[in-house]
Amino acid sequence: MTNKEKYVLSIDLGTSGSKMAIVSVHGEVMGFEFEAVPLKLLPNGGVEQDPHDWWRAIMATSKRLLARGLVPVEDIVAVSTSAQWAGTVAVDKAGKPLMNAVIWMDMRGEKYVQRQTAGGPIKIEGYGAIKLLKWIRITGGAPGQSGKDPVGHILFIKNEFPEIYEKTYKFLEPKDYINLCLTGEFASSHDAITLHWVTDNRDLGKIAYSDKLMKMTGMERSKLPDLKRSIDILGPIKREVAADMGLPKDVQVFMGSPDIQAAAVGSGAVENYKGHAYIGTSSWIVAHVPFKKTDVLHSLASIPCSIPDKYLIVDEQEIAGGVLTYLRDNILYHKDELLREAAVPDIYKVFDSIAANVPPGSNKVIFTPWLNGEKTPVEDNNVRACLFNLSLENTREDIIRAFLEGVAFNQRWAMTYVEKFMSRQMDPINLVGGGASSDIWCQIHADVLNRTIKQVEDPIQANARGSAFIASVGLGYISFDDIPKYIKIRNTFEPNPDNRGIYDELYGAYLEIYKKNKDIYKKLNAPT
Repeated sequence: MTNKEKYVLSIDLGTSGSKMAIVSVHGEVMGFEFEAVPLKLLPNGGVEQDPHDWWRAIMATSKRLLARGLVPVEDIVAVSTSAQWAGTVAVDKAGKPLMNAVIWMDMRGEKYVQRQTAGGPIKIEGYGAIKLLKWIRITGGAPGQSGKDPVGHILFIKNEFPEIYEKTYKFLEPKDYINLCLTGEFASSHDAITLHWVTDNRDLGKIAYSDKLMKMTGMERSKLPDLKRSIDILGPIKREVAADMGLPKDVQVFMGSPDIQAAAVGSGAVENYKGHAYIGTSSWIVAHVPFKKTDVLHSLASIPCSIPDKYLIVDEQEIAGGVLTYLRDNILYHKDELLREAAVPDIYKVFDSIAANVPPGSNKVIFTPWLNGEKTPVEDNNVRACLFNLSLENTREDIIRAFLEGVAFNQRWAMTYVEKFMSRQMDPINLVGGGASSDIWCQIHADVLNRTIKQVEDPIQANARGSAFIASVGLGYISFDDIPKYIKIRNTFEPNPDNRGIYDELYGAYLEIYKKNKDIYKKLNAPT
């Protein structure tokens, strides 16, 4: 690598913490640092994080990373951010947070969204029919009834913290708050603002706020930021931030994209109908498409993405890799009087080793990964995780493999409707995210989905790589069409036909578990 190569400082702010990477403009990850960020679980479905914790983690990881001297600092030409999507940071005119960030898992706005989306004599899936048709026609979708979209967060703040609402200058997405800290500029990107459901997305070249949708949602245009493309330069980095990080003062900050859109770019699946799946805290199945379309019944819609002339179809699973964290922290290594041993290092590798020795189908133990409700292909805040069909003969080895298989079953459920939406199969599927580092999980996905799985090299870096590619396109080093040739595939996993029967049987049972128990979940978990 010569000193002529240029680099991007790529921020990847996830739910679990902040990752900072140095990535070449051609997608090579030179190194990264990570720092965890606390998650605050509150009553009635509240989930928050402190924006100051985000910024402290970003500054700490950037300093550690740059101190390693991996590349000449003068060759870093840009900063670009990918961040958890559908969160809300209320800031004042000075850019200071007025409260904790309400993040994508928070469902406290449910009743306010349902009140705002109701109305009229005809109902469709809980929406007033006339309102729903307006939303779909203009923006492609509608506010989720769960309250987890930013519109739900803002309505929650407006109704329960009116003094904060009045003091709020702008409501920002997590990515846009980080960009504000970097530049002092208030702005959002076309893709990031989508889940506020107040933009007209019918013409990708003219995405703008809609006065009609603003009125329908009960939000104020003055409290939302101006819009730019993901590949646009927001501005130069603030001098004091550059000095603190150790960056050149002429580094440019790009708008960047939320995590899903950035991963879609970083996976290499940028061509129309080419699919990728992501396994992180949550998971999703995604493909770029050249058309605008909506599937109301399964909460699917073509939405703006990082690539200015394409749409993205997304089917997101609420909790995926997070189930293994739950298994580790809440069951196997929960810190109570039963714990008498030190934490096991690389516990996820131990999970892989155990799962590899259990037969496909986990001896017919089924796990449903609905720890925080579900978004798609059903939107149901009340559904919960369960272990189904345990007997005296089962062991925790069966349970560990069942956790991995349960996430894959939910991915298959989501994939069914994505492929129906596109009227074609996704095969192969590029797999990225931390979960894609697991060979056994890749093979389980191949077998359960019955699709070829391509394990992208350094899959955990997909978001950071995608964010860097976005800046590289904006700077003119590459085009989006160039990206597939820069993506390396570590391994390819083909479906094992010997496992087809057991996985088809258990997948059918998986669907029946939801259908036959959803009313019970509602009785147990619906807000009182």
